[in-house]
Parts: sequence; structure tokens; C-alpha cells
Amino acid sequence: MKDIYQVIDTVVLSEKATLLQEQNNEYVFRVDRDANKLEIKRAVEQLFGKKVEAVRTCNYDGKKKRQRRADAGRTANWKKAIVRLKEGDSLDLV
Repeated sequence: MKDIYQVIDTVVLSEKATLLQEQNNEYVFRVDRDANKLEIKRAVEQLFGKKVEAVRTCNYDGKKKRQRRADAGRTANWKKAIVRLKEGDSLDLV
């Protein structure tokens, strides 16, 4: 098992993430690509002291980027986790 500070990279604060937070009590995190759902659940529960009901994950490929050269590079691949908290729990992120 990984250290909880290696599992969660950052909190995603976008329009869609805010909508999920308001409607479904779900929070979006950018997580380590090798982390599984159990590690993500344990990390959120220990960091924030809240009860997690469900975790959904999505893997994203990096985008192609070209900067003043003919050959294209890529941004890093990344993973997103959508975490649903128990009814009545909430996180104060801002």
C-alpha cells in the first residue's frame, strides 16, 4: 500500500466538479496512475476524516503537443477519481 500523500495529487475544481459536488456530494481528485480504488478510498478517509461511499476512476491519455518543431511531444497520462461521500458529510476545499 502506498502512502496516502502519494495517492492524491490534487483536487480538481472545474465547473463539472462543482456541479457533482452540489448535486451528488461527489468530489473529484487527480490521483496517482497506479492507485486503485481501495487506496484512494483509504487516502480520502484518512486525510479528510470523512466516510467514503463509492469511488469511480477514469484514465486519461496525454494530449499531443507541438512547440515550434516538426516532431510532436505528449503531455503526461493521468488518472481522475470521483469520490462520493456519505450523506451529510462534506469537504471544505476552498
